[in-house]
Amino acid sequence: MKCSLGPYADGMRADKFFERDRDGQPRAPFLHNIMHNKGRWGLSHARPPTESRPGHVAIIAGFYEDPSAVTKGWKANPVEFDSVFNRSRHTVAFGSPDIVPIFCSALPHTYTDSYSTEFEDFATDASFLDEWAFDRLERFLKESQSDPKIQKDIKDDGLIIFLHLLGCDTNGHAHRPYSDIYLNNINLVDRGIESTVKLIEEYFPDGKTAYVFTSDHGMSNKGSHGDGDPQNTETPIVVWGSGVRGPEMASPEDDVDDGLLFVDQHRHHENTPASWGLKHIERTDINQGDIAPLMSTLLGLPCPLNSVGTLPVEFLALDKRDQARAMFGNAKQVLDQVLRKSQLKQATSLFFKPFMPLVEYESMLASIDQLVSSGQFESALESAQELIKVALEGLHYFQTYDWLFLMSTVIMGYLGWMVYVFLHILETYTKFPLYSHRKAQRVTGRESGKRMVRLSGGLLMGACSLLLLFERAPPLYHAYLGLAMFFWTEIFAHFRLLQNVGSVIQTTKFSWFQQVIITSVISFIVLELLVASFFIREVYTGIFSVAGVVGAVVVSCNMRDLSMVPAFVWASCWFLSAFTMMPTQIADNTALVVGSGILVVMVASIGRWLDYINASDPYWKLKFCTTASKLDKSWLLLCIQVLLVLASSGMVWVTTSYRAQKKGLPFIHQAINWFLAGFSMLLPLKSPRGILPRLLSIFLGFAPLFLLLSIGYEALFYTALELVLFSWILVESAICHSVVPSSSPKWERLNSNYLPESTGRQSSNSALCSIELHHTRVALCFLVLINVAFFGTGNMASVASFEISSVYRFITIFDPFIMGALLLCKIFVPFILVTCAFSAVTRILELPRLGCYFVVLLLSDVMTIHFFFLVKNTGSWMDIGQSISHFGIMSAQVVFVLILFALSSVFTHDLDLLSSEQRSSLARLQTSNDHKYH
Repeated sequence: MKCSLGPYADGMRADKFFERDRDGQPRAPFLHNIMHNKGRWGLSHARPPTESRPGHVAIIAGFYEDPSAVTKGWKANPVEFDSVFNRSRHTVAFGSPDIVPIFCSALPHTYTDSYSTEFEDFATDASFLDEWAFDRLERFLKESQSDPKIQKDIKDDGLIIFLHLLGCDTNGHAHRPYSDIYLNNINLVDRGIESTVKLIEEYFPDGKTAYVFTSDHGMSNKGSHGDGDPQNTETPIVVWGSGVRGPEMASPEDDVDDGLLFVDQHRHHENTPASWGLKHIERTDINQGDIAPLMSTLLGLPCPLNSVGTLPVEFLALDKRDQARAMFGNAKQVLDQVLRKSQLKQATSLFFKPFMPLVEYESMLASIDQLVSSGQFESALESAQELIKVALEGLHYFQTYDWLFLMSTVIMGYLGWMVYVFLHILETYTKFPLYSHRKAQRVTGRESGKRMVRLSGGLLMGACSLLLLFERAPPLYHAYLGLAMFFWTEIFAHFRLLQNVGSVIQTTKFSWFQQVIITSVISFIVLELLVASFFIREVYTGIFSVAGVVGAVVVSCNMRDLSMVPAFVWASCWFLSAFTMMPTQIADNTALVVGSGILVVMVASIGRWLDYINASDPYWKLKFCTTASKLDKSWLLLCIQVLLVLASSGMVWVTTSYRAQKKGLPFIHQAINWFLAGFSMLLPLKSPRGILPRLLSIFLGFAPLFLLLSIGYEALFYTALELVLFSWILVESAICHSVVPSSSPKWERLNSNYLPESTGRQSSNSALCSIELHHTRVALCFLVLINVAFFGTGNMASVASFEISSVYRFITIFDPFIMGALLLCKIFVPFILVTCAFSAVTRILELPRLGCYFVVLLLSDVMTIHFFFLVKNTGSWMDIGQSISHFGIMSAQVVFVLILFALSSVFTHDLDLLSSEQRSSLARLQTSNDHKYH
């Protein structure tokens, strides 16, 4: 084969490409004519993540890239790999600067060019990007006629021409794949391919050119991709030219389900929709990774080294003998990868276990060779395909060879960490009686015992490390094992503490065990509901429906003088519960975003007005722990924040109108949006130090950023979440002040009901109360709220559930890092609100915030362990990736929550609260007033 032309339409969705337009005509008439008269067609099934870089890796290299490439934004090669571009004699590539330089710039035998990144403007019709690629190829071929070197290079056999067409992807993101702009872009691509094919046929008149048209991924209706939705995984493939079999009539057997599945878990032989007008033509569906061996075979080149694709012989105009030989070569290429992995693992393993089905691989190869030599080509073809299947299983076997070791090490590490944190909480933040009265003996015996345990643990850790070094284990293996042994060494080093805990439990009253059991059961149920919410968002609807009733009852029992507060708590929880019933695909609704901005202003204004008129009321001070608010400069700050929110709402309307008119967003508008979002976040630092004024100021301060990043109902969710956070503070205030103060701290009175008499220990901070068993509710509420802050408008299982169009008010030129950072900011804003409310609650209850963080950490680790057992290494790639992402998210929550606490402390560290003495005096005043009233 002399030349292979590969036009790849980035973001081309299969159904939109194949279906007919409103007039009943093909949307891509030239390629439809090819499918009817010259070539083969079908669906190419992509494996998630359905992004541009992994899609192109599968097409040109034949393997499915590790998601770790996301750390480089799909823009660089974490590991260099072999591809059809490497194997070609020369490659000519034109198109996007985000794709062409990645795969072609480092190769010495390529001619490449790409346009400026500034061309990728989401505010305009991006179809001109495809015209640029077609025109650049035409110009290159004309220039080559006056350059003997270029002409000689591209006249050689084994030439690949690669055109990356980004128009559909950009227009799909900006205008959705059902828009006229996207659909017209498909027609433009078809016309461009038609003219390019004519140009190629004139330049290479020998008829030795093959053509492959496909796409890296599809596009969902909301203009995103990345997950395993069929709209994203199903892409068109059309192949024609030299060496390609012509079209054949479809037969009824083609629609029979053979039970096999593609990499996206869609079945073979799916019915062809009648609207495509192709039902009578045989359709050949393949995996995206099969395209690389197909192109290699068409060009007569070796298959890329790491390809795991299976040659789709149905596309090739080969007789049975050549088909069998080609498939046999494909099988040996995949088998070589298994043998190499087996050699590497055997060289470093003390007790090596081979992959038994391939122990006699030499006889399997000899058998297939014999079948080919004896003319039994059909049997040879089937045997080669079976060998590929077994070899892929062998690759999986060696990729998961250390599964048992890693599984057990990670589990022991997490369990050790959880026990270690639990003991730290008991020792530092509670009044649990852990030590005896004989202090000198305790310290001496405890220190000598610790030294022995740590010495033994260190020796054992060193021996295990030497074993791992001998087996040349990766550094992470050492880290996993080292952390697990460190935690358990520290736990056993506190064996005196463990003994005392056991002694206390044995002498504890039965009523205390009842409290522990009830708290544990409730905590377990809530945590399991949170785990279920990762798969079913509607779980939060049930949680907040129940929470609204429970909160209203609690407040009504403790705030009889404020009858409207229970109704507010109930209404706010039920209002928030509606959002997790809504679809994650958020429809554009500019009016709703602007209205949400007005609602933000109304809520904040009403809150400040209530705080002002009740500033001198002892009931208000006692229940809500706020300070008097004077008519001073803080009201000027409130007015400024209100104006900024209203200005942001106005800019939402203005910038959306520009998009609707297909105009680029002026720089001055982008600058105004950046200023509104950035400046407003600084103003809460100057707000009054009372809880209600400060939280309202934070609410107003982050509203402009969130509104400017909103496109629909998520803007309303912002207000709903804040109302629930205020309700949480009200409920905790009611619980905190429901107990009549006495001369002894509350925790001492409560603990005396359950624990035997002991001297106890003083808290690390005498101004704070110790954490008690019932305070677990605070950590559970925080976990529920921090998760609903995410699930309220998105789906943890899919990054694609967040709208990329949210960032268009700040930037329209494609930049994955800035756009990704803006999306993260949109996600972070509700988290910051929740963490600020959590800080306020811990201040109200006079609890150590760091201690509460450790309780949150402990509960999060329970969920992490659950997700670890849900991690899959079999099944669909979508299920595997989803299970890994769930586990990774929960593991990262340890650091994530700590960062949130650090950010929120900037706004809440100076909250002005009433002291215990002031609250006691106010409580006595309240009691005396109640007696006078009665």
